[in-house]
Amino acid sequence: MEIQTASNSAAMNNDPKRLHKCRNICFATMGGLIFIIILIVILALTVFKPKNPVVTVDSVTLADLKFYLDTTKFQVLFNVSLDVDLSIKNSNKVGFKYADSTAEMNYRGLKVGEVPIPAGKISADKTAPMNLTVTVMADRFISDSNFFADVSGGELPLETICEISGKVNILNLFKFHVVSTTSCDIIVFLSNSSVGDQNCNYNYKV
Repeated sequence: MEIQTASNSAAMNNDPKRLHKCRNICFATMGGLIFIIILIVILALTVFKPKNPVVTVDSVTLADLKFYLDTTKFQVLFNVSLDVDLSIKNSNKVGFKYADSTAEMNYRGLKVGEVPIPAGKISADKTAPMNLTVTVMADRFISDSNFFADVSGGELPLETICEISGKVNILNLFKFHVVSTTSCDIIVFLSNSSVGDQNCNYNYKV
């Protein structure tokens, strides 16, 4: 009886139809997995393709300006702070997390002020407004040989630079590091404490 049972089991294992059915199931399972993997890759490279955050300088206004020029003593009293309104747009279909960053102000290539930008997160397809107040370091202005000529002419050329870096997590499988840098050239008119037109350049990289 045991010999007959063993014989029947061997016959079932060698049954061509049964083996063919097992192979079809294996191929169908493998094909399904491959299709899912390809679909995930296609979505990651198309619909969920990582996009750089867009940092836009919406406006720059003078928050405070104290300026006095004594030509007889060749002395300058100078203190200024600027309100910089930024907007960070996340064009990705997933959230964007960015690390601690800084916005800085330059005068003829010399950094004269900076303000921290705390880390945060922006939801998919959302824009986050941000208001920063940058107080400049007056002593660094005065150390530049062009400063007295600029204040005598009533115009102060400044540059604001803001760099935001962070990560985009696609489907919890792919993580991309993205960086957005915005630099704007502005003119501060000392005569009426106003800010002239700004010229901005944007640079993005993944």
